[in-house]
Amino acid sequence: MRAVLAGAACCLLAVLFVVQPGSAAEPRIVGGTEADQQYSFAAALQTTDGEFFCGGSLLDASWLVTAAHCVQGRDPSSFTAHVGSNDRTQGGELAKPDKVVVSPDYNSAGAGGDIALVHVSAPVTAAPIRLGTATAVGSTVRLLGWGQTCPTPGCGGGPTMLQQLDSQLVDPARCTAPINPGVELCTDSPDAKSGACFGDSGGPELTQMDGHWALLGVTSRPGAESSTCATAPSIYTSAVAYAAWITKLVSPPSSPTPTPTQPSPTPTPAP
Repeated sequence: MRAVLAGAACCLLAVLFVVQPGSAAEPRIVGGTEADQQYSFAAALQTTDGEFFCGGSLLDASWLVTAAHCVQGRDPSSFTAHVGSNDRTQGGELAKPDKVVVSPDYNSAGAGGDIALVHVSAPVTAAPIRLGTATAVGSTVRLLGWGQTCPTPGCGGGPTMLQQLDSQLVDPARCTAPINPGVELCTDSPDAKSGACFGDSGGPELTQMDGHWALLGVTSRPGAESSTCATAPSIYTSAVAYAAWITKLVSPPSSPTPTPTQPSPTPTPAP
Protein backbone atom coordinates (compact mmCIF):
# COMPACT_ATOMS: atom_id res chain seq x y z
CA MET A 1 0.00 0.00 0.00
CA ARG A 2 2.84 2.39 0.86
CA ALA A 3 4.45 1.78 -2.55
CA VAL A 4 1.17 2.49 -4.32
CA LEU A 5 0.70 5.74 -2.42
CA ALA A 6 4.28 6.81 -3.12
CA GLY A 7 3.83 6.11 -6.83
CA ALA A 8 0.57 8.02 -6.97
CA ALA A 9 2.16 10.97 -5.20
CA CYS A 10 5.08 10.96 -7.64
CA CYS A 11 2.68 11.06 -10.59
CA LEU A 12 0.66 13.89 -9.02
CA LEU A 13 3.76 15.96 -8.29
CA ALA A 14 4.91 15.72 -11.91
CA VAL A 15 1.51 16.86 -13.16
CA LEU A 16 1.64 19.85 -10.81
CA PHE A 17 4.52 21.35 -12.82
CA VAL A 18 2.44 21.40 -16.04
CA VAL A 19 0.08 24.24 -16.92
CA GLN A 20 -3.24 22.48 -17.25
CA PRO A 21 -5.74 23.35 -20.01
CA GLY A 22 -7.98 26.13 -18.81
CA SER A 23 -5.58 27.16 -16.04
CA ALA A 24 -5.68 30.85 -15.18
CA ALA A 25 -2.00 30.72 -14.31
CA GLU A 26 0.39 32.59 -16.58
CA PRO A 27 3.70 30.71 -16.45
CA ARG A 28 6.78 32.04 -14.66
CA ILE A 29 9.51 30.78 -12.29
CA VAL A 30 8.84 31.69 -8.65
CA GLY A 31 11.47 34.15 -7.43
CA GLY A 32 13.16 34.40 -10.82
CA THR A 33 14.00 37.45 -12.91
CA GLU A 34 13.46 38.20 -16.57
CA ALA A 35 16.15 36.54 -18.69
CA ASP A 36 19.16 38.82 -19.09
CA GLN A 37 20.32 37.23 -22.34
CA GLN A 38 18.91 35.47 -25.37
CA TYR A 39 18.59 31.71 -24.84
CA SER A 40 18.24 30.58 -28.45
CA PHE A 41 17.66 26.94 -27.47
CA ALA A 42 14.73 27.60 -25.12
CA ALA A 43 11.42 26.23 -26.42
CA ALA A 44 7.85 26.89 -25.35
CA LEU A 45 5.49 24.00 -26.05
CA GLN A 46 1.93 25.08 -26.74
CA THR A 47 -1.24 23.60 -28.16
CA THR A 48 -2.26 24.47 -31.70
CA ASP A 49 -4.71 26.90 -30.06
CA GLY A 50 -1.73 28.76 -28.59
CA GLU A 51 -2.11 27.54 -24.99
CA PHE A 52 1.30 27.12 -23.34
CA PHE A 53 1.83 23.98 -21.25
CA CYS A 54 5.55 23.10 -20.93
CA GLY A 55 9.11 24.07 -21.76
CA GLY A 56 11.84 22.33 -23.72
CA SER A 57 15.34 22.72 -25.16
CA LEU A 58 16.62 22.51 -28.72
CA LEU A 59 19.32 19.83 -29.03
CA ASP A 60 19.90 20.12 -32.76
CA ALA A 61 18.07 21.44 -35.81
CA SER A 62 15.43 18.70 -35.68
CA TRP A 63 15.18 17.53 -32.05
CA LEU A 64 14.03 19.00 -28.74
CA VAL A 65 14.13 17.51 -25.26
CA THR A 66 11.39 17.95 -22.66
CA ALA A 67 9.78 16.05 -19.78
CA ALA A 68 8.02 12.79 -20.59
CA HIS A 69 4.95 13.76 -18.58
CA CYS A 70 4.55 16.84 -20.81
CA VAL A 71 4.12 14.91 -24.04
CA GLN A 72 3.21 11.32 -23.22
CA GLY A 73 -0.05 10.49 -24.97
CA ARG A 74 -0.09 13.73 -26.96
CA ASP A 75 -0.50 13.55 -30.72
CA PRO A 76 2.54 15.36 -32.21
CA SER A 77 0.20 17.30 -34.49
CA SER A 78 -1.68 18.69 -31.48
CA PHE A 79 1.09 21.05 -30.33
CA THR A 80 3.89 23.30 -31.58
CA ALA A 81 7.28 24.41 -30.27
CA HIS A 82 8.11 28.12 -30.22
CA VAL A 83 11.91 28.25 -30.37
CA GLY A 84 14.52 31.00 -30.28
CA SER A 85 12.69 33.85 -28.55
CA ASN A 86 12.53 34.82 -24.88
CA ASP A 87 8.99 36.03 -25.60
CA ARG A 88 6.89 32.91 -26.02
CA THR A 89 4.21 34.81 -27.95
CA GLN A 90 6.28 36.32 -30.75
CA GLY A 91 9.62 36.21 -32.56
CA GLY A 92 11.71 33.10 -33.04
CA GLU A 93 10.48 30.11 -35.03
CA LEU A 94 7.36 27.97 -34.75
CA ALA A 95 8.32 24.32 -35.21
CA LYS A 96 5.80 21.56 -35.89
CA PRO A 97 6.48 18.23 -34.18
CA ASP A 98 5.99 15.02 -36.13
CA LYS A 99 7.26 12.47 -33.61
CA VAL A 100 7.48 12.05 -29.84
CA VAL A 101 9.86 9.53 -28.24
CA VAL A 102 9.37 8.94 -24.51
CA SER A 103 12.16 7.33 -22.50
CA PRO A 104 11.59 3.58 -22.07
CA ASP A 105 12.41 4.10 -18.38
CA TYR A 106 9.47 6.42 -17.81
CA ASN A 107 6.81 5.29 -15.37
CA SER A 108 4.29 7.95 -14.42
CA ALA A 109 3.82 6.25 -11.04
CA GLY A 110 7.52 6.10 -10.16
CA ALA A 111 10.76 8.06 -10.08
CA GLY A 112 13.16 8.36 -13.01
CA GLY A 113 12.83 8.41 -16.78
CA ASP A 114 10.85 11.66 -16.98
CA ILE A 115 12.44 12.71 -20.26
CA ALA A 116 11.30 12.69 -23.88
CA LEU A 117 12.52 13.79 -27.30
CA VAL A 118 10.40 15.67 -29.83
CA HIS A 119 11.29 15.58 -33.53
CA VAL A 120 10.13 18.50 -35.69
CA SER A 121 9.11 18.28 -39.33
CA ALA A 122 11.44 21.00 -40.63
CA PRO A 123 14.91 22.02 -39.37
CA VAL A 124 15.12 24.95 -36.94
CA THR A 125 17.83 27.58 -37.50
CA ALA A 126 18.18 28.67 -33.84
CA ALA A 127 21.42 27.68 -32.09
CA PRO A 128 20.93 24.49 -30.02
CA ILE A 129 22.42 23.63 -26.64
CA ARG A 130 24.93 20.86 -26.01
CA LEU A 131 24.75 18.27 -23.28
CA GLY A 132 26.72 18.92 -20.12
CA THR A 133 28.80 16.60 -17.97
CA ALA A 134 28.30 15.29 -14.44
CA THR A 135 28.25 18.14 -11.91
CA ALA A 136 28.91 17.90 -8.16
CA VAL A 137 26.49 18.67 -5.34
CA GLY A 138 26.94 22.31 -4.32
CA SER A 139 27.43 23.53 -7.89
CA THR A 140 25.51 26.55 -9.11
CA VAL A 141 22.97 25.88 -11.86
CA ARG A 142 20.61 28.11 -13.79
CA LEU A 143 16.92 27.34 -14.28
CA LEU A 144 14.88 28.67 -17.19
CA GLY A 145 11.15 28.63 -17.70
CA TRP A 146 7.88 30.36 -18.29
CA GLY A 147 6.47 28.84 -15.09
CA GLN A 148 4.06 30.51 -12.67
CA THR A 149 5.43 33.40 -10.57
CA CYS A 150 3.40 32.74 -7.42
CA PRO A 151 3.52 29.48 -5.47
CA THR A 152 -0.08 28.24 -5.39
CA PRO A 153 -2.30 26.98 -8.23
CA GLY A 154 -4.19 29.76 -10.04
CA CYS A 155 -2.77 32.49 -7.78
CA GLY A 156 -2.12 35.00 -10.56
CA GLY A 157 -0.62 35.80 -13.91
CA GLY A 158 2.78 36.95 -15.01
CA PRO A 159 4.76 38.16 -18.02
CA THR A 160 5.25 36.13 -21.17
CA MET A 161 9.01 36.68 -21.10
CA LEU A 162 11.37 33.83 -20.20
CA GLN A 163 12.49 33.80 -16.56
CA GLN A 164 15.82 32.69 -15.10
CA LEU A 165 16.90 31.70 -11.61
CA ASP A 166 20.31 30.71 -10.27
CA SER A 167 20.00 27.75 -7.93
CA GLN A 168 22.15 24.95 -6.53
CA LEU A 169 22.47 21.18 -6.70
CA VAL A 170 21.82 19.70 -3.25
CA ASP A 171 22.04 16.27 -1.69
CA PRO A 172 19.29 13.97 -3.07
CA ALA A 173 18.22 13.30 0.53
CA ARG A 174 16.92 16.89 0.63
CA CYS A 175 14.18 15.84 -1.79
CA THR A 176 11.68 13.97 0.35
CA ALA A 177 9.49 12.95 -2.59
CA PRO A 178 10.47 9.70 -4.34
CA ILE A 179 13.71 10.30 -6.29
CA ASN A 180 16.14 8.12 -8.23
CA PRO A 181 19.59 9.63 -7.48
CA GLY A 182 21.16 7.68 -10.33
CA VAL A 183 19.23 9.57 -13.00
CA GLU A 184 17.70 12.54 -11.17
CA LEU A 185 19.00 15.75 -9.57
CA CYS A 186 17.74 17.49 -6.43
CA THR A 187 17.97 21.28 -6.72
CA ASP A 188 17.17 24.08 -4.30
CA SER A 189 17.77 27.82 -4.08
CA PRO A 190 19.98 29.09 -1.23
CA ASP A 191 17.06 31.03 0.25
CA ALA A 192 14.70 28.03 -0.08
CA LYS A 193 12.02 30.44 -1.33
CA SER A 194 12.56 30.29 -5.10
CA GLY A 195 12.23 27.55 -7.69
CA ALA A 196 10.31 25.93 -10.50
CA CYS A 197 6.53 25.99 -10.53
CA PHE A 198 3.46 25.25 -12.64
CA GLY A 199 4.43 25.45 -16.32
CA ASP A 200 8.18 24.98 -15.84
CA SER A 201 8.07 21.25 -16.61
CA GLY A 202 10.36 20.20 -19.43
CA GLY A 203 12.46 23.35 -19.26
CA PRO A 204 16.24 23.33 -18.87
CA GLU A 205 18.55 23.22 -15.90
CA LEU A 206 21.86 24.67 -17.10
CA THR A 207 25.50 24.54 -16.13
CA GLN A 208 28.51 26.48 -17.39
CA MET A 209 30.97 24.48 -19.48
CA ASP A 210 33.95 26.09 -21.23
CA GLY A 211 32.30 29.48 -20.92
CA HIS A 212 29.04 28.37 -22.54
CA TRP A 213 25.74 27.05 -21.26
CA ALA A 214 25.24 23.28 -21.34
CA LEU A 215 22.17 21.19 -20.53
CA LEU A 216 22.40 19.45 -17.17
CA GLY A 217 18.79 18.55 -16.41
CA VAL A 218 15.13 18.71 -17.43
CA THR A 219 12.53 20.11 -15.02
CA SER A 220 10.42 17.23 -13.69
CA ARG A 221 8.50 17.79 -10.44
CA PRO A 222 8.52 19.17 -6.87
CA GLY A 223 10.87 17.49 -4.44
CA ALA A 224 8.27 17.31 -1.66
CA GLU A 225 4.66 16.21 -1.46
CA SER A 226 3.13 19.66 -1.55
CA SER A 227 0.96 21.58 -4.02
CA THR A 228 2.80 24.81 -3.14
CA CYS A 229 5.87 25.70 -5.22
CA ALA A 230 9.27 26.93 -4.01
CA THR A 231 8.82 25.70 -0.44
CA ALA A 232 11.09 22.67 -1.00
CA PRO A 233 13.70 21.48 -3.50
CA SER A 234 12.72 20.44 -7.04
CA ILE A 235 13.59 17.29 -8.97
CA TYR A 236 15.20 17.36 -12.42
CA THR A 237 15.83 14.47 -14.78
CA SER A 238 19.57 14.27 -15.47
CA ALA A 239 20.14 14.83 -19.19
CA VAL A 240 23.70 13.65 -18.59
CA ALA A 241 22.46 10.27 -17.31
CA TYR A 242 20.42 9.86 -20.50
CA ALA A 243 23.16 11.13 -22.85
CA ALA A 244 23.65 7.75 -24.55
CA TRP A 245 19.90 7.37 -25.21
CA ILE A 246 19.67 10.94 -26.49
CA THR A 247 22.71 10.62 -28.74
CA LYS A 248 21.47 7.34 -30.20
CA LEU A 249 18.30 9.07 -31.41
CA VAL A 250 19.54 12.57 -32.16
CA SER A 251 22.91 11.69 -33.69
CA PRO A 252 22.76 8.04 -34.73
CA PRO A 253 26.05 6.61 -35.98
CA SER A 254 26.24 6.53 -39.74
CA SER A 255 26.35 3.17 -41.45
CA PRO A 256 29.87 2.25 -42.51
CA THR A 257 30.57 2.64 -46.20
CA PRO A 258 30.84 -0.82 -47.70
CA THR A 259 34.28 -1.69 -48.98
CA PRO A 260 34.18 -2.16 -52.76
CA THR A 261 34.66 -5.74 -53.79
CA GLN A 262 37.60 -6.16 -56.09
CA PRO A 263 36.86 -8.35 -59.10
CA SER A 264 38.73 -11.62 -59.13
CA PRO A 265 41.36 -11.76 -61.86
CA THR A 266 40.42 -13.83 -64.88
CA PRO A 267 42.61 -16.90 -64.93
CA THR A 268 45.02 -17.02 -67.86
CA PRO A 269 44.43 -20.17 -69.93
CA ALA A 270 47.34 -22.61 -69.91
CA PRO A 271 49.26 -22.74 -73.22
